[in-house]
Amino acid sequence: MQRIVTAELDLELGASVDLIFQIAAAQHVPMTAESLTFTQGDRVYTPTEIVDQSGTRLHRLTGEAGTLQMRYEATVDGLAPASRTSDLEAITYLRPSRYCQSDEVFSQARRQFKGLHGVDLIQAVSDFVAASTTYTPGLSQGTDSAVTTLMTGQGVCRDYAHVVIALLRAMDMPARYAACYAPGLRPMDFHAVAEAYFDGAWYVIDATRLADRRSLVRIATGRDAADCAFLSYHGGYVGLQHMRVDAWTVPDAAADLEAAAPLEDDPTLLVQIA
Repeated sequence: MQRIVTAELDLELGASVDLIFQIAAAQHVPMTAESLTFTQGDRVYTPTEIVDQSGTRLHRLTGEAGTLQMRYEATVDGLAPASRTSDLEAITYLRPSRYCQSDEVFSQARRQFKGLHGVDLIQAVSDFVAASTTYTPGLSQGTDSAVTTLMTGQGVCRDYAHVVIALLRAMDMPARYAACYAPGLRPMDFHAVAEAYFDGAWYVIDATRLADRRSLVRIATGRDAADCAFLSYHGGYVGLQHMRVDAWTVPDAAADLEAAAPLEDDPTLLVQIA
């Protein structure tokens, strides 16, 4: 399956700023072409690439005052190989984190999903979050957590993912957060999903039901949104002047996908990020 992903950011920097981007497809994603540029007028920046244990690629640079433009494009062709998960990773993704307070939702999860395990638990949590949360762009805050979303019943993809993760961890199933490019997503943006660790593999849960899980392209993986922000910065003012994200499958690849699987992503099936 071939997918093309793009991202554009124009940032207004008030002074010298330490910038850290998580925009590029993850290390193990099979790409036939990739371009990542950072420019400021005639100046071209060369970032330092840092790769974490899950294959997330961070690009770091020090930008000077003025308008910085970031442009990214990649052609993804084929499926990423399955990566091995260490015992330490599995333990990490069982613990509460900043936005996924599994300790605070423990009682609710144990009461609501009592007796469920494995695939049944994954499906029950996915169905519950899909049914109890309303997708409401612009109303949730960047500091909202799983507890907040459970109380308000509204949010965007990051909020859905946080609730899924918190509930699964409360039920002793390792769960993590993944930032992705999502072909066909509407409204188009960077997308967030949850992943559950079961029987030695990570399975993706998108309780928003807004994207086809089979076509996702991984960007970053972490405990929650705090680990996977597309931009973080230190030391000065940064204003976002322009952002555009897009992702699509090329026509032949889309035909191949339809021939190999149902026309729509079936949320009851176990799917891995390809």
